[in-house]
Amino acid sequence: MKILTGNDLGTGDVIWWAGDGWSRHVGDSVDVADKGEELARAEEAALRVVAPYVIDATVTDEGVRPAHIKDRIRALGPTVRPDLTLKPNDADTGNWVI
Repeated sequence: MKILTGNDLGTGDVIWWAGDGWSRHVGDSVDVADKGEELARAEEAALRVVAPYVIDATVTDEGVRPAHIKDRIRALGPTVRPDLTLKPNDADTGNWVI
């Protein structure tokens, strides 16, 4: 699975392509397959995202999970303070093996 990520132009937040727009939650990501680079260029040109790029991901029982550690950290937030992650009320947040 290939997913598209980047940063929101206005806020700097990490965002993920959800098929019909951008989301702050990696679980909303959709497979961009071989259209990722083209989509990244179009979204960046439209000034909706900064520095978009395609990454590998897998789908687990918990949802979409980036394959690379850097993007796993970007998806969840700080590794030293689980209470500051994007999903602080998720009981499984601390169980992700980064």
